[in-house]
Amino acid sequence: MYLVALCDDDAKELDLIENLLMAYQKTKHSWEYQSERFKSAEELLERIHEKEYTPDFLLLDIYMKGKSGIEAAKELRRRNLNSEIVFLTTSTEHALEAYEVDAVQYLVKPLEDEMFFHAMDLASRHIQKRRENQIMIKTAGGGIRQIDPDDIIYCESQKNYQVLYLAGEECRIRMTVKELWGILERLPQFNRCGRSYILNLNHVVSVEKEEIQMANEVRIYIPRNTAAEFKKDYFSYYFSEKYFSGKLIGGG
Repeated sequence: MYLVALCDDDAKELDLIENLLMAYQKTKHSWEYQSERFKSAEELLERIHEKEYTPDFLLLDIYMKGKSGIEAAKELRRRNLNSEIVFLTTSTEHALEAYEVDAVQYLVKPLEDEMFFHAMDLASRHIQKRRENQIMIKTAGGGIRQIDPDDIIYCESQKNYQVLYLAGEECRIRMTVKELWGILERLPQFNRCGRSYILNLNHVVSVEKEEIQMANEVRIYIPRNTAAEFKKDYFSYYFSEKYFSGKLIGGG
């Protein structure tokens, strides 16, 4: 089941998008979705801010009263929401800005079935790949939780507990840093920083002489004896062919 958020200040356009989604579903018999309509970017942002709503797809108009779709997307990326974004607009003017928020597709109205279906195929593959990479962990309270590794900003070791700092929340798990690293080390975006931290390099904002600034504005001290190695690993990842071709240009 996929959650799809539709945002356009024109009710007729929302109806059109709904019809395209239904047509797309008929071509993908196993593809199930639940859509929710929003008439403004502000309404969408407020709904997502409630934290109980995390759509898999955002189908956004750009030109709306109040905040534009581009402004809404930038704000949601700052909140580390990794929903797949497809812009639906009447102009090519904002194509570069769409790329900067890692939009999967930029479609110009009037919408054609073939282009819309292609965008949905591409976004669905991205989501499926993310879901396949999710990890299962046992929380300190004894529950089981499924986490998308991309949502982890960094992890901090606190004796036999590890604290996972996610976008807007913390998750405390009972395991050693060695055990946690054994789970995360297969993923190229994670790197050790000293004995106490595991960092998601996608959420590193800057690397200074002895300090790392993370996307949640936390600053982490780099042990002097490991600083050179960490910086080497970070810049190697940052400029790697895979990362550069997939996400880097203009942001990520």
